[in-house]
Amino acid sequence: MVGLVRLMMALAALCVATPAAAQDAPVTKPEMRENCPGLVASGKPQVIPAALRLALNPDQVRITYSGHSTFLIESPQLVRIATDYNDYVRPPVPPDIATMNHAHSTHYTDRPDPRIPHVLRGWGTSPDRPARHDIQVRDVRVRNVPTNIRDWITGGTERHGNSIFVYEMANMCIAHLGHLHHTLTQQQLDEIGRIDVVLAPVDGTMTLDTDGMIEVLQALKAQMVIPMHFFSSYTLHRFLERAKVHKWDVEMAEIPSTVVSKTSLPAAPKVLVLPGH
Repeated sequence: MVGLVRLMMALAALCVATPAAAQDAPVTKPEMRENCPGLVASGKPQVIPAALRLALNPDQVRITYSGHSTFLIESPQLVRIATDYNDYVRPPVPPDIATMNHAHSTHYTDRPDPRIPHVLRGWGTSPDRPARHDIQVRDVRVRNVPTNIRDWITGGTERHGNSIFVYEMANMCIAHLGHLHHTLTQQQLDEIGRIDVVLAPVDGTMTLDTDGMIEVLQALKAQMVIPMHFFSSYTLHRFLERAKVHKWDVEMAEIPSTVVSKTSLPAAPKVLVLPGH
């Protein structure tokens, strides 16, 4: 297990995007419902685990769990994204894009690595001025939908203190829910659109309670759910038991990395647990 993890990390650190790859396919920005139709099919297993291969196919995305709520997401042209980038948990290589949320210092930093070209904070300058991001980097589009969080000092609400970031690449939409504290309005769901893979906090206390999180995941209609922010096996399995009640398949991965594509997504909702917490 340790050897596989080290091999995967080393391969990720060696991946380098080439100018030719960046020019292979022009990128367009179709509307959300057209870009993320959620079409699914069953794929055949690879002889060599795709998560350990150096290069990605044009329709593949690699997702590696660094821990807590931080993932390294890599596009076919090897644009690297670090979610909830902070001072404590970071991916092994500097990302091209870092996204952050404001709930705790484990979800953001005021001292990002200066080598990161794009640092996207999920909160605005004031409650009346929410963060709004929509950027394109080679074959990746990143945008956000603001949500509220609890104000831990006053006990009230910090308006627009969290963002759900949506990463569009390889004809898929991947959503990171950040430190979500409430269910979503229809307007927010419409802004997010149809999601293929969702990275969801499942601790059930610090973020949204388990019933509320299940409601959000059902509304998003993602075919794959990857849990994060679960602290312990107890809170993780509490969420997994609830998922099984809703007839969602559960798979426990052996390594903290997976490669997904539109054609390899499951036909029915599935929870994929990557090791970490």
